[in-house]
Amino acid sequence: MDGQTILLISALMALAAALYTSVGHAGASGYLAIMALFAVAPATMRPTALVLNIIVASLATYRFGGAGQVNWRMLAFFVIGAIPAAFVAGGITLPGHYYRPLVGVVLWIAAIRLFLPRKLVRLEAPRPPHPALMILSGAAVGALSGLTGTGGGIFLSPLILFFGWEAVRRTSGTAAGFILCVSIAGLAGNLASLGRLPDELAWFIAAVVLGAAIGTQFGVSRLPTGRLLQALGLVLLVAGAKLIFS
Repeated sequence: MDGQTILLISALMALAAALYTSVGHAGASGYLAIMALFAVAPATMRPTALVLNIIVASLATYRFGGAGQVNWRMLAFFVIGAIPAAFVAGGITLPGHYYRPLVGVVLWIAAIRLFLPRKLVRLEAPRPPHPALMILSGAAVGALSGLTGTGGGIFLSPLILFFGWEAVRRTSGTAAGFILCVSIAGLAGNLASLGRLPDELAWFIAAVVLGAAIGTQFGVSRLPTGRLLQALGLVLLVAGAKLIFS
């Protein structure tokens, strides 16, 4: 990549990290969208997204946890199911003609979630599910996360909120912790993929750390981000279409 392209990708990744961490996510689907727009090879996309996810989710978990916005008990049950599933799925390498449309659909799901943030804000008396259901839900989300190179937050947060299992802000914090664990498991399932990391990774890491520092401040202090998330949703729709129909 030339210097201008690196700076542009880094700037977009910083923006994605800021927007995603404001709602407790680490931004893997955003990073995948950005790399897709710049025609990065599928073999490089997944490990890069996971490495960035681990770094960003670590900061997000620390910030949300420090603010008392993580349901640690719920997180533990989700992770029990998710880690082995993400580890196994992370070792599966799909051919490009399967991987690209699959990630495209994931990006569209993320976009829908971002376009409709207010419809999920209805919780006043959350009721956690039975531990067995949390373990099974974690396994399902973990498998898909490991397979696609995402942390699972785009699936877990809507699941928790739609079924009324936890309040909105604590859902964000719990999702951040989940993303951290699943991203580590997914990457551990295919350590060989680390050999495909781009030479420009250091620039991308610096960008997402800066973005996450800003985004977590927004998330913890409860500042509105709805319009910005909808704009990001549009980017995901475009990138998803590029992957699916290319």
